[in-house]
Amino acid sequence: MSTLSLRLPESLHEKVRELVEQEDTSINQFITVAVAEKMSALVAEQYLTERAQRGSREKLQRVLAKVRDVEPVPGDELPDLYPATGRTRRSTRPRPRGGSGKQATGRSGRGG
Repeated sequence: MSTLSLRLPESLHEKVRELVEQEDTSINQFITVAVAEKMSALVAEQYLTERAQRGSREKLQRVLAKVRDVEPVPGDELPDLYPATGRTRRSTRPRPRGGSGKQATGRSGRGG
């Protein structure tokens, strides 16, 4: 373990004191967990960004083309309305099938 001297604004320190009392923990443990959570989020974001750069839209389209268009099993249905988009559960656009036509984003048909 190492020791760290930390300067916090008084208002933040006061709120931390209130929260640790409610959670029945120490300020040290609270800050340790907060730092660990932040580090985890940053590392995950970095990993996902790097992983996305290795992705291929063409390979994704080939995988999606294999998915059968069937009704979901009972209990696995989507809600009638997607809250974020306002679209209904069934899209009127056909699913992309295979490698015909231009890709909207991603790599061109050259190489890699």
